[in-house]
Amino acid sequence: VQLVESGGGLVQAGGSLRLACAASGLTLSSYVVGWFRQTPGKERELVAAITSGGSTNYIDSVKGRFTISRDNAENTVYLQMNSLKPDDTAVYYCAARRYFDSTYVSANRYPYWGQGTLVTVSS
Repeated sequence: VQLVESGGGLVQAGGSLRLACAASGLTLSSYVVGWFRQTPGKERELVAAITSGGSTNYIDSVKGRFTISRDNAENTVYLQMNSLKPDDTAVYYCAARRYFDSTYVSANRYPYWGQGTLVTVSS
């Protein structure tokens, strides 16, 4: 199983980026996929998640700005990030788990992880 993120980079505040999480060895449409982010000294926090049924969840700070979506044909999950703020600066990771329950927000409940991609938002 391999998850590979791409799309990170440096962007000015107010700009946009689209992150991609491409999978091999598992079918993302059968999994809960989460986008997490982490800054130095802090725990990974769930930013957005999409279930196998297509339901989506977001943390309050990104609602209305970020959109998580899935392309089943490409076996890829995307995170479209608009109106980026300096506080969005972090390493972003995608992760996958088989089932959805109340623990979906917990990073330690995801067995499959990508290597991360750095997003830097300048002010």
